Amino acid sequence: MDDKTKDDDRTKADASAPTHAESTRRYYETGDVDAFYDSVWGGEDIHVGIYSHPQEAIAQASHRTVERAADRVPDLLGPDATVLDLGSGYGGSSRALAERFGCRVVALDLSEEHNRRHRAANAERGLDGLIEVVTGSLNDLPFEAGRFDVVWSLEVLCHVEDRAGALAEAVRVLKPEGALVFSDIMAAEEESVEAVRPAFSRLGVRTPATSAFYLDQLSGLGLKTTFEDRTPDLATHYARLDEDVHRRAAELRKVISPAYVDDLLTNLPLWADITHRGLLRWGLFHARRAVV
Repeated sequence: MDDKTKDDDRTKADASAPTHAESTRRYYETGDVDAFYDSVWGGEDIHVGIYSHPQEAIAQASHRTVERAADRVPDLLGPDATVLDLGSGYGGSSRALAERFGCRVVALDLSEEHNRRHRAANAERGLDGLIEVVTGSLNDLPFEAGRFDVVWSLEVLCHVEDRAGALAEAVRVLKPEGALVFSDIMAAEEESVEAVRPAFSRLGVRTPATSAFYLDQLSGLGLKTTFEDRTPDLATHYARLDEDVHRRAAELRKVISPAYVDDLLTNLPLWADITHRGLLRWGLFHARRAVV
């Protein structure tokens, strides 16, 4: 086979390979992943919790994260406000914000299956008049500049390949006086990226970001940012997940494929270990445009 043929074959293979966004969408739309989040996480939120004690229910702690993030921007939330929830998943944040503040929420997610489920839950709770659910990508937001009072995202950027582009898009659609609030699971330092890569592989994440990356990018976009480091909660969260899955493995195999449960039993201890070893970081970012 000559070099040109090899190059042509590689080009065809690259063209047929799923994009990073498509791989993420497929991951979250599998029945096993849905069943895991329903059975272990609670089926409302898909992000790390803030714990009042080490044995607190995962669903309760995850909801507290929403409350804590909202407490960063109470001046911007109310009946006249519009929030963009990026990577809205099952809609837990969107519903919590709409119920607590009466604000309008535009919820964007790659997964049409998530969005179908999100819309159904909104209708059941009488919130479909306040929440609009849209299918789309963080790197190409279908909204005009300066539309939103708050742009919100909990543990979504770790799944995005072009994080700098996604941040720029988030800032583009933010009102001049608005705020960006988000959380993410990150490598503690640049040198720990390789050490944590095996744990991230289950999520299809190639390279996690660092808090320094986000702070630098947001500064370059003209925002003043605070980072609330909640890494101990990350350690508690993965210890709780690991404990729950091991304790309930036989029960979970009735609703999740045995192969996926076995994968969890292998992968979750990796997360618990690297978090305990201080190789990961997690917390809440709150960014607003710097006052000139």
